[in-house]
Amino acid sequence: MKKFILIANLLWLRLIAQGCPACQQQQPKILRGITHGTGPQHQWDMLIVWVAVVVVIFTLFYSIKWMIRPGEQGKDHIKRFILNEE
Repeated sequence: MKKFILIANLLWLRLIAQGCPACQQQQPKILRGITHGTGPQHQWDMLIVWVAVVVVIFTLFYSIKWMIRPGEQGKDHIKRFILNEE
């Protein structure tokens, strides 16, 4: 049941997240079909987007790394509570 709900939500999100045909023509090639609006108006806009992407990837990598191997060896560490929950 949980898998069905997850798949249904992902499909619904994909349907509502697509850009309309008018917006697709205004977007740069890399963003076409996934967003609405006029798109970046200046080179600084794309720089801001790429810096945000790098920050998100960096944060995701280290949050997963430190959750799995935080370095603490205690049996009552929060890591054990999260990873052993079923």
